[in-house]
Amino acid sequence: MDKNDNTFDSHKKHSALYCDAYKRSLENPEEFWAEVGKLINWFKPWTKVLDNSNEPFTKWFVGGELNACYNAVDRHVEAGNGEKTAIIYDSPQTSIIRKVTYNELLEKTSLLAGALADIGVGKGDKVVIYMPLIPETVITILAIARLGAIHSVVFGGFAANELANRIDHAEPKVIVIASCGLEPNKIITYTTALNDALKLISVKTPKCIIFQRNNIWASPLLPDQYDWEEILSKAKAHPCVPVEANDPLYILYTSGTTGRPKGILRPVGGHLATLSWSMKTIYGMNKNSVWWSASDMGWVVGHSYICYGPLVYGATSVMYEGKPDRTPDASQYFRIIDQHKVNALFCVPTALRVLKRADPDCLLGRKYSVKSLQTIFVAGEYCDYETKSWVESIFNVPVINHWWQSETGHPITALCLGYGMDCSLPKFSTGLPVPGYRIEILDKHGNNAAVRELGRIVIKLPLPPGCISTLYLADERFNEIYFSTYPGYYDTMDAGYMDECGYVYVTARDDDIINVAGHRLSTFALEDIVLAHPDVADAAVVGVLDRTKGEIPLCLYVKHQGTTNKNEDINQELIANVRQLIGPIASFRIVGSVNALPKTRSGKIMRKAIAKLANSEQVKIPSTVEDPLVFREIKAVLQKLGYAEQAPDPE
Repeated sequence: MDKNDNTFDSHKKHSALYCDAYKRSLENPEEFWAEVGKLINWFKPWTKVLDNSNEPFTKWFVGGELNACYNAVDRHVEAGNGEKTAIIYDSPQTSIIRKVTYNELLEKTSLLAGALADIGVGKGDKVVIYMPLIPETVITILAIARLGAIHSVVFGGFAANELANRIDHAEPKVIVIASCGLEPNKIITYTTALNDALKLISVKTPKCIIFQRNNIWASPLLPDQYDWEEILSKAKAHPCVPVEANDPLYILYTSGTTGRPKGILRPVGGHLATLSWSMKTIYGMNKNSVWWSASDMGWVVGHSYICYGPLVYGATSVMYEGKPDRTPDASQYFRIIDQHKVNALFCVPTALRVLKRADPDCLLGRKYSVKSLQTIFVAGEYCDYETKSWVESIFNVPVINHWWQSETGHPITALCLGYGMDCSLPKFSTGLPVPGYRIEILDKHGNNAAVRELGRIVIKLPLPPGCISTLYLADERFNEIYFSTYPGYYDTMDAGYMDECGYVYVTARDDDIINVAGHRLSTFALEDIVLAHPDVADAAVVGVLDRTKGEIPLCLYVKHQGTTNKNEDINQELIANVRQLIGPIASFRIVGSVNALPKTRSGKIMRKAIAKLANSEQVKIPSTVEDPLVFREIKAVLQKLGYAEQAPDPE
């Protein structure tokens, strides 16, 4: 097969439906996406499906008018499905389980939209949301969209200065905030961070609406701060405001934005249509499905697959306010699946590794039935084969890896279950290109890489509907970051390769490829070998500087609870395993055991921070880190290994 042939017609595992859809999406995108566009409701039809006359600023469904809240709420009520459960909220930390119907969503979003309008929010205005994983967060998102305004959700773990940076950049008219959030054995007072942030901002102080979590902690109201319940009691229901398909739905700030905020701008029309389409086509859900995305509303997964995707499609979305293993124990994922009859779970691989480490024999989980579960989808970071095998044996369903980015808003590669694709994936693959994405692998010279040759993953323009339209207030930077290195292509900045059957393998972020004496090695391939060791529960491999070879791998790992083998013995076994499976070219010899790895609250291992610390660079601990104290032990272990000798203390 020619390496540039992305139709994959000849491979027996690719269904005819998928092959036809993928081919049409590339050869006749206007016809293909016009069909997808009809899955949602429009107040005014589009005049042109695609306008790519000003690439990379592609526009879809030009001239069409619609409203996101109408598509997520009103149309389901009008169709007679108002009593259907839209959201199942499950919070073991507060012992609350609450079911929100589409009727309740309509009532609450209409009233909150009216309240927001009363204090000056209109079409095109910005509203910042600083709330935890509760139904009121979704209600707020939809109420803002109902007005044709633009929401910007800030993750509740961000500290005051991070929040202030986003307020300064977005210049919101209003901030909607909850009084507090919850971590295991800890209350996070959101309004304290807000009040501190308002002292730091340089723009006009926005008005604030506070949802008081009275059963946990209520915040005193300051001037220009309104109580949620009180302001709703005085409001009148507000109708949906039509917006043009390419108007922005939201601004989502990506990580590491302290110096220069990088706000992804999402166009409303293409995003809603593609998300609704993806629920069936990619994830195989039907409108009676119970869908659980174990993420947070502050991340893109929460936007796409807690809120808009399942609700626009008309399914039921589970919101879980808790941890996999500590609220109160490692049985909670099993309980939720059983109690709410969950059909599909979407989570990061770290959550599954946490379950495996906390309850390896499933002694806690086995008391619950998981018969309703059909599939588990993972994305966001590398999923090692050992964990995948364990999960499949415990839950008795396929674990399907797929790949996408905050910028795209929906998957780039996956198995399109709605097209009749087999659930089996080649080992380590993230799937096939989703319709609309013409993926190519380029070598360091910008030429097409050979089959199975590692290179940079790029996507030929135009990007499909719903992808990033630009960066907020930064068109030139948008063009420079994503399109200047490979003109005519979107640069994913990820590394990987494609096999002879068209399956894509995302090995790492391109900066997680280490160059050992001229040999390019994926740190994730090394991690997979480490995680296969029976005594290892979690691991991170990073590249560190070496005078002779340029870079060499350094491995930190966490042992399984109850392991009695000595660290020195495990270290030597890991070194021997890597040497046997990859070879001496890996120069894998620096290994250390730690009690915990630094992770964000979304579950991602902070590999860059480990590498910086090892190389004696300053590490700035972001407010999204789950436990900042982890860095103390890691620095001590690194110093015993001969690294981080001149490293300043992380701050």
